[in-house]
Amino acid sequence: MKKFFSTTVFFLLSFFCFSQDIIMKNTGDEIKAKIIEVNQTEVKYKKFDYQTGPVFTISKSDVFMIRYENGTKDVFTDSKGKNIYNTTTSDNDMKLKGIQDANNNYTGKNSGAGWVTSATILTTPFVGAMISFGCTASEPLNENLQFKDASLMKNQEYRSGYVEQAHKIKKRKIWTSFGFASATWLFLAIILSSR
Repeated sequence: MKKFFSTTVFFLLSFFCFSQDIIMKNTGDEIKAKIIEVNQTEVKYKKFDYQTGPVFTISKSDVFMIRYENGTKDVFTDSKGKNIYNTTTSDNDMKLKGIQDANNNYTGKNSGAGWVTSATILTTPFVGAMISFGCTASEPLNENLQFKDASLMKNQEYRSGYVEQAHKIKKRKIWTSFGFASATWLFLAIILSSR
């Protein structure tokens, strides 16, 4: 019974750690998806949480970027090859530009993911979860934001979009590290308990 429970928990943790493709729309909304096809004018996808469901289609002109599960990205541009937000100046557009720049520049440097991984594997997933909650509670520090243009960071809307998106990326990185570390901890616990 103990092995059955451990195996079940391991598979559940593995499922939650599984990555998905993310479609970022021009509005800043994100769609968790499994990309089926990207052609000249549209993107075909299935909803990540309903992959046996119908295929959805979104116009490529409504999509800013696709981040694939393997970490690669496709950033879509206008007909002149420029990012569609490079020349916009409204507050909403500046916030979107901040979001997009965070997606392109922020890598989660010094996010605490390493501490979460170490603490989870060396102690227990409970301790790792507590550290994860602590690390995700705060936004990334200014020196860790990795922004390219300090003058843009002076714009409140741009900064707000950049920091909010960087915080989302930081949370995703930490919880992904926690999931993998928990699965590793559980795997090691099963091996050690079977001896």
